[in-house]
Amino acid sequence: MGPRRPGDGGGSAGNGSPAAAPAGAGPARYGPRIGRHFGARRGFPLWFKITAASVAVLLVAVIAGAGVLLMRLQNNVQVADLNLGASATVGQAANDNSDALQILILGTDTRDGANSEYGSAADSTGSGHSDVMMLMNISADNKRVSVISFPRDLMVPIPACKDPKSGTPSPAQPLGQLNTALSLGGPGCTVAAINQLTGMNIDHFMLADFTAVKDLSNVIGGVEVCVDHSVNDVNGSGLVLPKGTSKVKGEQALAFLRTRHSFGDASDLARIKAQQYFLGSMVRKIKSDGTLSDLPKVYRIADAITKNLTIDRGLANIPSMTSIANRLQNVDLPKVAFVTAPNVPDPADPNRVVLSQPDAGNLFAAVRKDVDLTAPASPSASPSSASASPSAATSGSPASASSTTTTSAAGKPAPTVPAYDKTIQPITVNNGTGLAGRIDPLVSVLTTAGYANVVQATAPAVLPATQVLYGKGFLDVAQDLAKLFGIPSKAFVASPDINGVQLQIGSDFASGSTFGKTTLPPDIVSSTANQQGKCLHVNPEMYPR
Repeated sequence: MGPRRPGDGGGSAGNGSPAAAPAGAGPARYGPRIGRHFGARRGFPLWFKITAASVAVLLVAVIAGAGVLLMRLQNNVQVADLNLGASATVGQAANDNSDALQILILGTDTRDGANSEYGSAADSTGSGHSDVMMLMNISADNKRVSVISFPRDLMVPIPACKDPKSGTPSPAQPLGQLNTALSLGGPGCTVAAINQLTGMNIDHFMLADFTAVKDLSNVIGGVEVCVDHSVNDVNGSGLVLPKGTSKVKGEQALAFLRTRHSFGDASDLARIKAQQYFLGSMVRKIKSDGTLSDLPKVYRIADAITKNLTIDRGLANIPSMTSIANRLQNVDLPKVAFVTAPNVPDPADPNRVVLSQPDAGNLFAAVRKDVDLTAPASPSASPSSASASPSAATSGSPASASSTTTTSAAGKPAPTVPAYDKTIQPITVNNGTGLAGRIDPLVSVLTTAGYANVVQATAPAVLPATQVLYGKGFLDVAQDLAKLFGIPSKAFVASPDINGVQLQIGSDFASGSTFGKTTLPPDIVSSTANQQGKCLHVNPEMYPR
């Protein structure tokens, strides 16, 4: 090693100051500089400094700009409580990417504000009615999406709610049209009604109006639709299309979604089919255009939607919005399933519909279990012990046969004699699932089997497990009822204080008429997002005249 130069080692002059450099020597290379006559230290070239400064400024601008844009998106939306059922706990839903996520998508027909051009305020003020009700379920593994459409004229129990603006309470209705829940208590009331109907716990909602649909369709450049005949609904929604494929956006996209009579049999169900067709086409376009990887376009879409959107408080933040977008980006088109809640005409009013059981219950159970609706799992078998009898020690009552066979004097079997008269056995079916209308299909099974003395009841709270309670002398009836529904023997409970048999239906029997079994009809999925499908059939009444 060569001799150390003056100042190389950080020596001191005894007072803690750097050692002085000899006369004529250059400035010390280490330690603070002293005096104004020292020369400049050799540094980075000027071009590098300018470039670095420019990049730094650009990064600051981008970060600041992104922050402004994100704040704008967040400030665009209006917020409301997630669940406004009178008995509901209002709070924020968790955004857990390891679990399935439900989002209720609502379209309102309100004519308030920017929507006044579509009618007078008297037509529909405030929240209005929900023209569109779709429950989107994102699977736990983020590989599947199901979208369940609920008919606007579906008759269901409406829970007690409170108007979020006026505070005016509305009493519970045993039966009401589902789309009216929005006008009674805003989107939170619709969430409460569908939670009650399906047994789900909806995480978020999005409520959009007419303007949101127009703006979104314009930003993505239109959506392709196909009709099998020219259509003219100029006196209704304003939809006018030639036969074949057209690209609709703006007012025409809105007219396509709003038209009530243009397609099929002009029913609400035909309208739902058209809405699903539109959404499938829109998803295909967004995927094919690479929109989700085009950040400026993603922002424009988000800006267009959020300016006319009401969401729950738990969703009104950038991390939640981003989390949902991230969950959706890798879903393949064949795994985006469109479903309509199974329904049949309402016996009391053929212009309305009610849920079709057990199909509806099985559908909701499948979604709760995160079943792939595009490839449903094989239904589970009924418990093998369903018809087993509890021991006398367990039941507290001797077992008795359901029928008695005697032998005649000639040695030939005499006709079988029933052990009891089905028509007079006191039977109570208690709904402990928390789901409105859950026991209707079970009562139907009982009456079809010949049990005529059946009473329906509702448990004061949700019961986790199904039980078969039976009074003294009714074990044989309990065994037959359990066999009818496939309820295992472990559910038997001797209850000497009751008269007859009580079927306590718990949350473990929330759908179908066979315990432990979920069976989906093969055609439950109306379409998937990858299916182009046939052109929509135009109602002849809407042909141009």
